[in-house]
Amino acid sequence: MKTSAGARSALPRTPLLRRSATAVGGALCVGALLTACAGGDTDRASGRDAAPAERTEASGEGWAFTDDRGVTVELDGRPETVVAFVGAAAALHDYGVTVDAVFGPLVGPDGEPDIQAGDLPVDEVESVGSAWGEFNLDAYAALEPDLLVSTMFVEDALWYVPDDSAAKIESLAPSIGLSVASPSTVVEAIERHSELAEALGGDLSADPVTEARERFEAAAEELRQAAEDNPGIRVMAASGSADLFYVSDPKASPDLSYFVELGVEMVVPDDAPAGFFEELSWENADRYDADIILLDGRTGVMQADDLADKPTWAQLPAVRADQIAYWTTEPRYSHAGFAPILEDLAEAIRNADRVA
Repeated sequence: MKTSAGARSALPRTPLLRRSATAVGGALCVGALLTACAGGDTDRASGRDAAPAERTEASGEGWAFTDDRGVTVELDGRPETVVAFVGAAAALHDYGVTVDAVFGPLVGPDGEPDIQAGDLPVDEVESVGSAWGEFNLDAYAALEPDLLVSTMFVEDALWYVPDDSAAKIESLAPSIGLSVASPSTVVEAIERHSELAEALGGDLSADPVTEARERFEAAAEELRQAAEDNPGIRVMAASGSADLFYVSDPKASPDLSYFVELGVEMVVPDDAPAGFFEELSWENADRYDADIILLDGRTGVMQADDLADKPTWAQLPAVRADQIAYWTTEPRYSHAGFAPILEDLAEAIRNADRVA
């Protein structure tokens, strides 16, 4: 594991793209709607008892960190070889920590970094599996890992850790799970990633880190002001597949619920039985009025152009007004990673007209 103060705060602002996707909500699997999410039962950090009282401990003789499952990982010293889900790895990198290997989508088909990779040096970081359900156990074991880190969209389920190999993966190194789903908030998820980064040797007082925090705080205020200055703008987080239109419930996603906290008026679906979204047939895609549609923009999923031939999509007021904004459904939970998301939504709301 490498640490540095080089986590950049002045990230390029994410453009408002006219894109779509096949899945809504953090708990959905990329490219596979309604499939079971990863993680399953784990052996609770190789059988260690939970110790929720202290989140992080460090001394000259040992290292400990309590994750969001209440599991305390205790090691003789700071872990040297760390493997992490790419989104968690990107967040840690923003705080000056670069892991040794990742799993999850690292680069797209065009060879460019996946959006979840953030500022990771993708040419330098080894991957032990990029597709859903794939995790190269041999490559992972060869690294002799000290620690595995992943996010959690479902309680106690490590994201992108396959059920069928979870026990073997856990037997090779203890794991840390950081919650990025309700009831965790955006602020809590960001703070937890920064706490882990600090425990792994990151310097939270480094200029890029403090600048990113200041940018995040300013961006939150910017979004609050935009919502106040342009009242009544309704925003709908949605996604389209070949057969269905999905409307996400903001209560289930820390990012969407944070937008609501900042004053954004989000569409709340009437019926979200899975807790994350409501499924609508395309004939009923106009059930909810919205002035802005946030569309899932993950790499490798369905684009807005693919929806153009669907009459109900084309007739949605937000689509007709070209008020379609980019939705990072799996953001990296760092100040540097989340600030552009807030800035872009603020810009979309400032420039939006009431059309619904």
